[in-house]
Amino acid sequence: MNILPVIKDSTKELQEIYRDLHAHPEIGFEEKRTSGVVAHLLESYGVDELHTGIAGTGVVAIVRGKGQGNRCVGLRADMDALPITEATGLPHASSNDGVMHACGHDGHITMLLGAAKHLTATRDFDGTAVLIFQPAEEGLGGARGMIADGLFERFPCDEVYGMHNYPDGNPGRFGIRAGAAMAGAAFFDITVQGNGSHAAHPEDSRDALMIAASLTTELNTIVARNISPLDTCVLSVTKLNAGSAYNVVPGVATLAGTIRYFKDDVYARAAGRMQALCDGFATAHGAEITLDLRNVFDVLVNDADLSAAYLEAATDIVGADNVTDAEDPTTGSEDFADMLRVVPGAYCSLGHSGTLPLHNPGFVLGEEILPVGASIMARLVERRLPL
Repeated sequence: MNILPVIKDSTKELQEIYRDLHAHPEIGFEEKRTSGVVAHLLESYGVDELHTGIAGTGVVAIVRGKGQGNRCVGLRADMDALPITEATGLPHASSNDGVMHACGHDGHITMLLGAAKHLTATRDFDGTAVLIFQPAEEGLGGARGMIADGLFERFPCDEVYGMHNYPDGNPGRFGIRAGAAMAGAAFFDITVQGNGSHAAHPEDSRDALMIAASLTTELNTIVARNISPLDTCVLSVTKLNAGSAYNVVPGVATLAGTIRYFKDDVYARAAGRMQALCDGFATAHGAEITLDLRNVFDVLVNDADLSAAYLEAATDIVGADNVTDAEDPTTGSEDFADMLRVVPGAYCSLGHSGTLPLHNPGFVLGEEILPVGASIMARLVERRLPL
């Protein structure tokens, strides 16, 4: 690994930053301590401008290079944790009950801070680096919040880049896919309003539980019978709640879940069928059924040329044997997609020694990638803004 000197000398510091962040996770839009730590460190590194409070807890720092160029490259890291109880047994495990950095955003923050330290110390680039620390990536709309708060009007970027750790047991393996790389996602909530009764007299009811169970089964036919097998679509019902007693037929039931897709017309077809099924079940059973379906993540589309540029920067750090541009698309979603709809850019994965999946209570980030990710992001700025 060709770790950049400033970052290599800061390896222990990056480890300490990461462990502190891991021990103090915060849910989206509540990252007050986290953003405070980030702002303090950026200020100590000597960034040219520091802006806080964007979309509530977001932070943006500006670093200007030695040259007088006017091009700007953005680098983004997400900051929020998940409502998961940690089960790693680490000495720096979460001190906040029921909250855990189970997706490695603490590592992403640390890597971008490492890049910031290098860029401020060397400034071997011609233009401006815009360092974006984003709140609330985990389905809460943090990217959209920052954009609505004027992110790219206040800090214009010609291109923008993101990175995500990948627990594949291959430290330093860099992967990227040009084009549609991650799925768009919508969340849905369905309420079935029937009529409850004594369980001894079900004929007096419009059984919301039975209707909801049947609707769940039927929803799972949408992809199989309405979407072309050549198109990717995932529809999952992930919650079904009804009833509170052994002897009461419930009058209300609720369903919830998600749709994942790569094409807007596929999503539109699935959404249309969902609404039609809800309406049909309501008529058939004499119930009232409401569907709340909302887009949460856009399809993440990597610019082809900028994906290649990212790959070249990574090759400088991890070597040609550790990079690939043949990543398969994933039905996972990422709200960095919203930034890429405004500014062209690319999003990559970086492997590490961890092997338990993201969002798992036992997830552990391999700390060996902290200086690797920091070096890739810093080198990317230098390559995109050459002196």
